[in-house]
Amino acid sequence: MELIGDDMIFEEILTRLPAKVVCRFKCVSKQWCYELSTPKFVFIHTRRVGNSSKKKLLSLKENSIVVDDIVSGDLEVDTIKTVNFPLDVHPSFLSIICSFNGLILVCIKRNHNEHNKLVLWNPTTRRFKLISDDYFIRYFGRHNDTGGMYLDEDNDLKVLHINCYWDVVTARVYSKRHDSWRKLNFLNGTQLASNFYSWSSGIYSGKTIYFIVSNYWIPPGERNIVAFDSILAKYIF
Repeated sequence: MELIGDDMIFEEILTRLPAKVVCRFKCVSKQWCYELSTPKFVFIHTRRVGNSSKKKLLSLKENSIVVDDIVSGDLEVDTIKTVNFPLDVHPSFLSIICSFNGLILVCIKRNHNEHNKLVLWNPTTRRFKLISDDYFIRYFGRHNDTGGMYLDEDNDLKVLHINCYWDVVTARVYSKRHDSWRKLNFLNGTQLASNFYSWSSGIYSGKTIYFIVSNYWIPPGERNIVAFDSILAKYIF
């Protein structure tokens, strides 16, 4: 009998399994743990899981965090589960900024005397990483802060954070590989930083992150789409 090669096992078999099952296989050996953590495996696994008809919906309730199953677009009401945030924070102090490939970008909102915190969280593996720096001493606002995530051409996870405050747009990008932030030249000279505008969460599609920027005041009902090109690291307005 012909032996099955490692490529067949990792790329054709294990990439088709649910994330929780893959995590269990990491305990087989150090080599398996390494192979199941490579950017190539994560990319293939994410694409296959993303094409599945079964999805997960995570919601922040008043006193809990719940996960529902969505099958073929329909909410499965009998599958609700409660999950715990990895840090000792009440759900009322959490805001979800965006999600990407099973990762969730969460803001821990503090009072004016404490720093806000940005957390990358994988509810499936229960792993998390604090990525905020001293810049996040500013208060987080639901209508003034937004963001998105993407993988660059080198498979480095990037986090885009946008803050609109006193008519100034500040955009910064975090690199997971280098564990550092850098500032971008973003939407200077536009009116979209005004307090009259509200930004949606970023939606990633085709190497681009899209934001809906709405003005409900002057003139009422105005809506704009801002597109951030993740390859060029610049906006398209």
